[in-house]
Amino acid sequence: MDVPAIRPAVTELRLSSFAGHRGRVLPLGPVTLLAGPSGSGKSTALRAYEALARLGAGATLGEVFPDPVGCVPEDASRDARGRRGFRIGCTADGPEGPVRLDVAVQADPELRIAGERLTARGRTLLSTALRDPGRPRVQAAWHTAGDSRVTRAPFPGDLLGTALLPLRVAGTTHGQRQVLAAAEQVVVALRSVFPCDPRPDGMRAPVAPGDGRLRPGCGNLAAVLHRTRHECARRHARLASVARAGCAGPVGEVGVEELADGTVRAVLDRGGASGAGPARATPLGRLGDGELRFLALALVLLTGPGVLAVDQAAEVPRALQSLTVLAGNLDHALDTAQLGTLLALAASVCAEGHLRLVGEVGEAAAAREVRGVTVVDLVR
Repeated sequence: MDVPAIRPAVTELRLSSFAGHRGRVLPLGPVTLLAGPSGSGKSTALRAYEALARLGAGATLGEVFPDPVGCVPEDASRDARGRRGFRIGCTADGPEGPVRLDVAVQADPELRIAGERLTARGRTLLSTALRDPGRPRVQAAWHTAGDSRVTRAPFPGDLLGTALLPLRVAGTTHGQRQVLAAAEQVVVALRSVFPCDPRPDGMRAPVAPGDGRLRPGCGNLAAVLHRTRHECARRHARLASVARAGCAGPVGEVGVEELADGTVRAVLDRGGASGAGPARATPLGRLGDGELRFLALALVLLTGPGVLAVDQAAEVPRALQSLTVLAGNLDHALDTAQLGTLLALAASVCAEGHLRLVGEVGEAAAAREVRGVTVVDLVR
């Protein structure tokens, strides 16, 4: 089996009851575009994916859902105890086969996990339930397959139980090892996520070199280019090649100038792809919004966790991990040619297995022509 085939990856997102979505199942490939008009729920779907990723990384419900009531469908009625909530889930494929995670969250009157279920190969490996609303815990039960078929214990009501299993399960029986393997597959598939929506207004001014890790808004693009030009020569050269297809005028190099005050600014060397013509550099601050977003997104696709500001599972070998880029407003300010170039680059990079892309676009006509891109149509 090759390495890409054994990397855990999220292949399905379920929005059973979340904001404007009910009973929605979204298939996810290496490159997935959520397409639809404004109000169709594209951003909401990305928000649900990011929420699951943060929960998988150990964040609390309060950190992940600062406005939980806003996640409850408008037409959701209260139960007999006056409670309302929402439900989301996903499927992570990997060595253990498809593993499903489903989470029910009580949003009102108090934010807490109301129930969670982890299943694989037709077996429920973990289930939690809110037995006593007056206590801050849920009752968890996980598969054991030893002398006792199920082990029960209380779990915190504000943390994802699946992420806690490696700390609670000894792994001494075959059943326990099944539980651990499934939980770890889901956590590894979920947690390495980079939400990205480049903001051109924040990318135009010179910046301090900093740590060279790209932030979601890409405001420190120049600092990252300053680093990659020296550390990732091959990928940096590929970025320059892509820039020639997405930026107006000749582009010989994507460079960086160090200014007298210690800051750096990114520039396009206008000497031409062959180096011919007079030396001339255009600061990236002079480029249009579409060109800036194009360059930032191309850089995201060509770099990795060491350059992007993401939290990876340090205990898992990198060869077994993949990074998922969540690209909000992917096609914003891009023309058809720029979007097509980016998608072709994404399909090429993501086919290698270490990167996945889930983005939102208003119109997917150009995307349907790119091999390797999955388009999921959403309607209002």
